[in-house]
This record gives sequence, structure tokens and C-alpha cells, in this order.
Amino acid sequence: MTALGVGLAALGTALATGLGALPFVGRAGRVSTAWLGAADAVAAGVMLAASLSLLLEGIEPGAGRTALGAAVGAAFVGVARRLLAGRSAVSFGVLHGASARRGILLVAVMTVHSFAEGAGIGAAFGGGKEFGVVVTIAIAIHNIPEGLAISLVLVPHGASVRAAAGWSIVSSLPQPLVAVPAFLFVATFTAMLPAALGFAAGAMAWIAVRDLVPDALAHAPRRTVALDATAAFAAMLAFQLLLFA
Repeated sequence: MTALGVGLAALGTALATGLGALPFVGRAGRVSTAWLGAADAVAAGVMLAASLSLLLEGIEPGAGRTALGAAVGAAFVGVARRLLAGRSAVSFGVLHGASARRGILLVAVMTVHSFAEGAGIGAAFGGGKEFGVVVTIAIAIHNIPEGLAISLVLVPHGASVRAAAGWSIVSSLPQPLVAVPAFLFVATFTAMLPAALGFAAGAMAWIAVRDLVPDALAHAPRRTVALDATAAFAAMLAFQLLLFA
């Protein structure tokens, strides 16, 4: 497998993230209070399941590095949130205010998360073409619900489906950028992977707990939020465990 081939394979996984916006075709602009609450609750459940999956993936090769990365990731998002909160006029496409801050944080965290996935793709191809292809397909499928999580935050708050798909793809562009050097320097990137996985897990969990869940509770009854978030968490976790088993 050549470095170019690895890069193109990883680019395919990035493009797959945009498919997560497809369920919203025809629904953009149809915003209700219940729709906002349900969307935030489902996004929180998806992100918490993804965080748990990342932690489990990182613990085996390096539990300490994974834990440290998770703490740094949560702290990073907390600091970024404070900095954004101090700005009176924040915009993100058509989003403004709290919705814009949430969108910026989510896309930023998913982008950081993509560095870890790109390293995983490159390292997998370093272990052989067949193994690399299997991991690439698995990550491409795994990226679709990640694009869904981004769309769940952006579309109900006014973003178009095209914009949500575009930002989903942008958040995954680090995958082809990192996959090639990870393929060329497998040992180095393999050692860094647990910390990167932990960082992404901590950052995603922080956004889910401190941003998405409170916003969902502000728009929907507690029972509805709990049911939606739990169902999304269970479905996403089962999907990932089945995919990477």
C-alpha cells in the first residue's frame, strides 16, 4: 500500500461523515421546542457512547495516557467555552449566540477527534493492506453517526442540511492528513494514540454533559430527555461494539 493510497482511503472516511446529515433532508427550518430538546438529547447520547468507546479503545494500549488525555481534553473544552462565553457577538454561519458557541465547540472537538482516527487508519495500514482496509471501512461507517451528532446540533438551530454536511466533512479532514504520516511512522503514532483517544473522549463527554444535556432539559421534559439520550447511547454503543468487534 502506498502513502497516496492510504491518504485517499482516509479521505473516503472523511467524506462519509457528511452522510450523517441525510436524515435531515426536508426537515431544515421545521423547528419546534420538542424537536430542539430531542435533537440535543440524542446528540448527547451519541457523543457519550462515542466517548466511552474511545476510552475503552485507549485503555488497553495505555490506560495512564488515556486518562491523562481525557483530563486534558475536558479541561481544553472548558477553557474554550469560557473564552467563547466572554465574547458578546459570536456567530457560526447562520447561528448566533449560545447556538453558535455550541456549534463551534462541537466541530472543534470532532476535528480533534479525527486526528486520533486518522492515526488509527495509518497505523492499521502499517500492519498490512488487508487490516488497513477493514479498519478504514469500519471508521467510515463509524463516522456517519458522528456526522449525525453534528447535524443534530446545527440543523435544529437554523443551519441548512448542506452546511451541516459540509461542517461534518470538515471536522473529519484531519483523517487523511494524519493517516499518511502515521502510516510512514507507525511506532511513533501508535505510542501517541492512547492520549489522543483520551483527549477526544474527555472533550466530547464534557460537551455532552455541560452543553447538550442542559440545553435539552431547557426544551423538553426530563423524562423525555432521559429516554432519548439513553436510547441513543445504547444504540450508538451497540453499533460501535458490533463494528469493531
